[in-house]
Amino acid sequence: MTKIIAIANQKGGVGKTTTAINLSSLLAAAEMKTLLIDIDPQANSSSGLSIFKHNPSVYEVLVGNETIKDVIIESYMPFLDLLPSNINLVGAEIEMVELPKRETILKEALREVYEIYDYILIDCPPSLGLLTLNALTAANSVLIPVQCEYFALEGLGQLLNTINIVKQYYNSELSIEGVLLTMFDTRLRLSHQVAEEVRKYFGDKVYNTVINRNVRISEAPSFGKPIILYDAVSTGAQNYMALAAELIERNSKSVNTFRNE
Repeated sequence: MTKIIAIANQKGGVGKTTTAINLSSLLAAAEMKTLLIDIDPQANSSSGLSIFKHNPSVYEVLVGNETIKDVIIESYMPFLDLLPSNINLVGAEIEMVELPKRETILKEALREVYEIYDYILIDCPPSLGLLTLNALTAANSVLIPVQCEYFALEGLGQLLNTINIVKQYYNSELSIEGVLLTMFDTRLRLSHQVAEEVRKYFGDKVYNTVINRNVRISEAPSFGKPIILYDAVSTGAQNYMALAAELIERNSKSVNTFRNE
């Protein structure tokens, strides 16, 4: 059963793209056929896998100039494909406004490739515009990265409100996949306070895995590599390995529960 997960938080700098790159690559390393969709005009998920200014891109899919099958490319990792982004995506929201059923364009496009993959991860832009709306409408669930810093919960209410609106009007099946604590510094009291606050608010939706502050994670994108290929023994790599394992385990449990009902 294919799982489509949007990785979203309208607050920038929370580790959203870092999570998209590293989680997708580790799902692929576990031999799960995975598609990473970069729907952010900054195209950092694409460059993080050494794909720069690729044409055609997700932009052509969204405006109806290309089919998704013709735009998806293989990454250098087995089991990991990419639907790349480029700067053209900046104007996509303006062009999409005039299109019929503009909120469901990505969802309809994915019907063509849906059954090929075990996991489809969508890296959303740091906003709640039409691109993110398309991702939420197409997804089964939302993974929300939350940085362990001051104002961590600021704006989350707006994201949750958007999720509820999408559930009401476009995608009744949408749920919260999980909340991921990022940039955790074990030395700082603030990190522990934020983690406690997030767990109090979201309960068991918060992953047991925490992503620690780690220089190697920050360095990896400049080499166009996920952390597993840049430094597999680093703390960051170990954190994302644990996250991938936890996500796979949670989803296998939910599938088994569904089958037993």
